[in-house]
Amino acid sequence: MSLPPLVPGARLWQVADMLTLPNLLTLSRIITVPLLVALLWPGEMGARWTTGYGLAFGLYCLMGITDYFDGYLARAQGAVSKLGVFLDPIADKIMVGAVILMLAATRDIAGIHIAAAMIILLREIAVSGLREFLAGLQVSVPVSRLAKWKTTFQLIALGALILAGAVPQFPFVQSVGILTLWAAAILTLITGWDYLRVGIKHMD
Repeated sequence: MSLPPLVPGARLWQVADMLTLPNLLTLSRIITVPLLVALLWPGEMGARWTTGYGLAFGLYCLMGITDYFDGYLARAQGAVSKLGVFLDPIADKIMVGAVILMLAATRDIAGIHIAAAMIILLREIAVSGLREFLAGLQVSVPVSRLAKWKTTFQLIALGALILAGAVPQFPFVQSVGILTLWAAAILTLITGWDYLRVGIKHMD
């Protein structure tokens, strides 16, 4: 049996064209997530390895910086690509989901505060499904200002909770993390309802 002919557009140079600097920065965030998890892993076994938390915090900040620059460079260079649009939200959700699960496993998020973490995690999953549904209907949902604030509080919360493991002698860092985690959860409910309200209009 002869093999089907190659699709003319599927050439190596097209793959190379997709590997722009913004896309490579986005891919680096995805690839780095297992390392971030590994640095936090001893805490899941009850070991308070402050050096690991410190390294994890530095890596988390670096991932946040690349998140800013991949979008900035893509817009500045006019290099916004379909691959980048596809990968960027996935990279963010993988990072957020992995950090929340690890901080829950290490009990840096515990008790009633697990509810705030679950609200954020479930919203990420639900909104991803809703966006995919609306994309099939060619309906776009712009990111609101409140959603941007939610993301800001969320990133601060997770960063502070990681840092708290590196500096246990400063308990206020943990308090800042928990406070901003709940702020992010409340904004998550508000913005999640806004997305759901748009989706319901197209579900008849």
